[in-house]
Amino acid sequence: MKKLFSLLMLAFLLPLQACAQEVYKEGEHYEVINDKATEKAEILEFFSFWCPACNAFEPLVAQMKQKMGDDVKFEKVHVNFMGFASKDTQEDATKAMMIGRALKREDALNKAIFNYIHVQRSPVTSLKDLENIFIINGVEAAEFEKMGSSFGVNSLVAKNNKTIDQYRKHVTGVPSFIVNGKYKAKFVRGMSADEMVDLVVWLTKQK
Repeated sequence: MKKLFSLLMLAFLLPLQACAQEVYKEGEHYEVINDKATEKAEILEFFSFWCPACNAFEPLVAQMKQKMGDDVKFEKVHVNFMGFASKDTQEDATKAMMIGRALKREDALNKAIFNYIHVQRSPVTSLKDLENIFIINGVEAAEFEKMGSSFGVNSLVAKNNKTIDQYRKHVTGVPSFIVNGKYKAKFVRGMSADEMVDLVVWLTKQK
């Protein structure tokens, strides 16, 4: 009986796997940008705090984190090549994000920056503006300044910018999702939010 049940389950699952392969097609829903995948599954989201689409994508990012496996690493990469602000100001925002990451409060503080720009419609012109956002959200000024000059945070900024350089030819706009270092997700017209989330999560399972 157990053997029969296992065979029935296998027969049920195989069509589902085939269906997924048919739904997500190379060249249409994703690009292969490298020959080899990373050793561990990962999602890199290239984004800008100034980008309205990136702000709108935040609920989808939250869904991706919920649906992806425990073995998958999710990391935001803040770009510095958008026309919304000067490169120096974009670099300041990258540093602020890394201060939030070092404080283990990245998600909440990222949300505060997004809200400041897109909801309050307030300009960010310097690191001081970002420091004020953090202070309003419970981070001491002295702590922000100490972390901002720390080796750890500056190393995280350097790593962020190295990742930009590594994938720059494949990331021409934001938000962009590079999965397992091998795949770039493509969101075609007509895809629902759930389909976009499922595509990225599905790509984490591909090698």
